[in-house]
Amino acid sequence: MRQRQHVAIAEDKDRIENPNLSEEEKKRKPSYDLFSSSTKTLMFCLAVRMANSLLVQTYFNPDEHWQALEVAHSIAFGYGHLTWEWKKGIRSYLHPMVFASLYKVLALCHLDTPWFMSRAPRLLQSMFCAVGDLYLYKLSNVLFDDHVAQWALFSQLVNWFMFFCFTRTLSNSLETVLTLVGIYYWPCMRVSSNKAPLFSRKWGVAIAALACAIRPTSAIIWMYVGLLELFLAHDRLKFIFLEVAPIGVLVLALMCLVDRLMYGSWILVPLNFLKFNFLSSGGDYYGTHKWHWYFTQGFPVMLFTFLPFSIAGMVLSKQWKPSGLIAWVLGLYSVLGHKEFRFVLPVLPLALMFSGYSIAAMKTADSSNSKRKGSSNSHVKCPSKVRLAIFFLLSTNIPMALYMSLFHQRGTEDVMNYLSKEASNNKVKSILFLMPCHATPYYSALHHDLPMRFLDCSPSEEKGTLDESDRFMMDPASFASEFAINWSLPSHIVMFDSEERSLREFLVSHSFKEIRRFFHAHLKVDRDLQASVVVYAFTGQ
Repeated sequence: MRQRQHVAIAEDKDRIENPNLSEEEKKRKPSYDLFSSSTKTLMFCLAVRMANSLLVQTYFNPDEHWQALEVAHSIAFGYGHLTWEWKKGIRSYLHPMVFASLYKVLALCHLDTPWFMSRAPRLLQSMFCAVGDLYLYKLSNVLFDDHVAQWALFSQLVNWFMFFCFTRTLSNSLETVLTLVGIYYWPCMRVSSNKAPLFSRKWGVAIAALACAIRPTSAIIWMYVGLLELFLAHDRLKFIFLEVAPIGVLVLALMCLVDRLMYGSWILVPLNFLKFNFLSSGGDYYGTHKWHWYFTQGFPVMLFTFLPFSIAGMVLSKQWKPSGLIAWVLGLYSVLGHKEFRFVLPVLPLALMFSGYSIAAMKTADSSNSKRKGSSNSHVKCPSKVRLAIFFLLSTNIPMALYMSLFHQRGTEDVMNYLSKEASNNKVKSILFLMPCHATPYYSALHHDLPMRFLDCSPSEEKGTLDESDRFMMDPASFASEFAINWSLPSHIVMFDSEERSLREFLVSHSFKEIRRFFHAHLKVDRDLQASVVVYAFTGQ
């Protein structure tokens, strides 16, 4: 009896909310709605992102390993290489501590096997990503409606660069999650700031502070949001002195305590980061791009075929606050000489949100046209234009995402998985990497405390001084011959095939023989084509 009452109430509610719904449409309406609750949406996003993380098997940026997992491995297991940034104190331990905790749990459960060590960090990151996806959906729902939110989530999950990069253990990935969550709680980013809950802004400030602690350049994003809130808010003094100041000091104190524990002395990482990257242009050491690169190449490549939809969505929606944030971030990052795709990752979901708006508007327009024409197919869920748009986006983004995640530059990941298994069988004693610095993962992937050596590329105090990596790339054979004078003979040498040709004579003369070759890439990036990664083993006595 009670169940029938609930059904009747639901039917009455449906009739009130949808008075023009035909009987046939009501029957066709699904009983299970994926977006009926935040929990269901989160579970769906989690399933997609976990599958996403397992499909990412390629090497993208050294920082994924060397500034996160390598540091975490050093904390958890007592060995791992710390790059020059950690000696100069321009990185905070907050981000690596997340993965160090994961490694500790794996060790306690005796699950620190090669498979778990390589997959677990990205699986953990996929959980954070699912939260970011959920908050993009919620933000789109607040700014527009549920219909737009669903298409925004579609855009987020399908976009090739989000698939390729989001589940990686880069600090930029966690920064992106915190940006999406934080923006949702800032009243100034909503259509009407009065509609935000009273506690909302404090959460927004706390998340913004945490994002800046993990990655100081996140201050570029929150400077825009904070100034906008200051302009729109009626309680400015309360905002500054009772929210920003105490929460900011609390998060800063937490960061300083963690870094004091790890560095062994008091250190202010954001200040050191600012001095190196902004005041002394230290980041330029790793290459520079033209000022317009983010606008003409970087961001368009990330959006890919979503670009026209995103631009149309910005124009049609007239939501200048998130549009302004995208322009602000791209503009300020353009001032810096050193540019990378991942630096502007936090605003990519906002651009994809506008793509969702564009697709939703297209569907609405098509539905209206069908009704005006009295078409018998007006009930079709995806009108022809939307179907074509979806087919176009799926057929361009999915192949790109799978190729970049499964094939392009996978050799350096595969070789470390292989060496890890060989080390478990006591077949590896020491390893030398004769390749550009940080080209492979390191101890976090090997997970054996064996002697390893790679070519250093730390910035020199004297300008114009070539590092080991540069000298090797200029003349591999001469560098290797000079290097071998004082080396401790390794049991294995790893290199790219592009340098192998120059080193073959050297390797034979020192009793090294090729034992494995791994496919790496079809296309060249920066340097000559590095088609494969080759492993040589010492065969002498």
